[in-house]
Amino acid sequence: MVLLATASLTSAFGAQAHETTLTAAPLATWQTDGVVWSVEYVRGVVYVGGTFDSVRPPGAKPGQKQVPRRNFAAFDAVTGKLLPCAHSFTEGAGTVRALKASRDGKVLYVGGSFGEVDGAGVASAVALNTADCSLRRDFRPAVAAPVRAIETTGTTVYLGGDFTVVDGQERKRVAAFSRSGTLLPFKADIDEPVRAVLAAPDRGQLLVGGAFHNVNGKPEQALVSLNPTTGATVKSFPDWLPERSAVTSLTRNGDRFYLGAEGEGAGIFDGRIAGRLADGRMVWKDTCLGATQNVLVYKGVLYSASHAHYCGLTRGGFPDGPRRHFLAQSIGDKTILHWFPDTDDGIGEGVGPRTLVMAGDILWAGGEFTTVNGRPQQGLTRFGAGPGDTAPQDAPRLTGGRTRAGKVTLAWRAAWDRDDAELTYRIYRDGVLVASPKRRSAEWDRPAMTYTDSVPRGSHHRYTIAVTDGRHTTPRSEPLDVTA
Repeated sequence: MVLLATASLTSAFGAQAHETTLTAAPLATWQTDGVVWSVEYVRGVVYVGGTFDSVRPPGAKPGQKQVPRRNFAAFDAVTGKLLPCAHSFTEGAGTVRALKASRDGKVLYVGGSFGEVDGAGVASAVALNTADCSLRRDFRPAVAAPVRAIETTGTTVYLGGDFTVVDGQERKRVAAFSRSGTLLPFKADIDEPVRAVLAAPDRGQLLVGGAFHNVNGKPEQALVSLNPTTGATVKSFPDWLPERSAVTSLTRNGDRFYLGAEGEGAGIFDGRIAGRLADGRMVWKDTCLGATQNVLVYKGVLYSASHAHYCGLTRGGFPDGPRRHFLAQSIGDKTILHWFPDTDDGIGEGVGPRTLVMAGDILWAGGEFTTVNGRPQQGLTRFGAGPGDTAPQDAPRLTGGRTRAGKVTLAWRAAWDRDDAELTYRIYRDGVLVASPKRRSAEWDRPAMTYTDSVPRGSHHRYTIAVTDGRHTTPRSEPLDVTA
């Protein structure tokens, strides 16, 4: 007979969605000695941009086996191997903040805050040929301040950032170019920095997000839809975001778009919103706290890089507590799914992961972190396809004893797993499996469990317990000796 604790887990798990997440177990990945601000995937290669001087192999400690890479590196998307494609982005802040491939994959656009590439003078934006990693001579606009976001269509390249002048002409925080680098007439008046740009030419829209408050002379808090040719305002999103909340990331899935936000101050909106491109209406909005740095959609799941510490009012969420640096949500109803790999806050501003990209079925993440799932790993990490492949954490310890003649009641606290909500507890009497109760749990909600065994009166027995997620099983616990 299995007797489970009666406390409800509805608040912890809610209605469970059927989406399958990636595994929470990281793949072996190269590391950086600084911050990764952007990652992009194109034609079998993952490009990494940030603020770093070198990279090092998986498992290498800081200062060991370093290979010079000045703020830019390239890796094989499947094996993770470091590739020879390397350019040195220096001068100014010496930072690469944005990477975006052309729709045909032939060109990689690079933006940030840099004044030289390989010693040649540039101004915060260049382009590479992906076929041979060579610098293009045609796309070299003069951008007078940092570039924080890049978006491409089949014909146009959009830059967003802090700038107000491009190629000697006024362009306030967003500008459009031909693929060969000619500044286009597109023009919008945005009062504060742009941090995300999403083109939807089939809907006649360019979504722009950032820390702004006014666009084209009218109030537009952090999000606006512009005409992709002229820059005129197409749609507004009143009351979506409060005054001190900024949009950090935009992504699209069909007719829906998703944004991540960062709030300034306690309790200011930090979460994610789903909207419809067709009519500009909100589909859902979560209420998590802890800034969201990046979002992407993969197979019906919205993955985010954040440092969420409270999601108590969102289905499947968690109470206020430690920061959880990755989240997975159902795109349909915002349910938080059971996928909890984690990093530390790391260096720099101390926000953990900052950027995500899918490379086939592998999720690459970059940021400020120096550990992943409690083990040293700096700047970069990767997660592969599911099902979950992490082992249960905190193996249980048995307590209890004889409750009445012939009855032994065992007690333990549930374990938890980063990518499996339901675990099985194998109970052994004298080395023989006698029960396998199952229970859902999470790091923040590990219920008490009991099992009552019927044995002959006065008999002596030794009990142990192990927990499994179906692929990984913990060692058996220390034995508990009981006389019935």
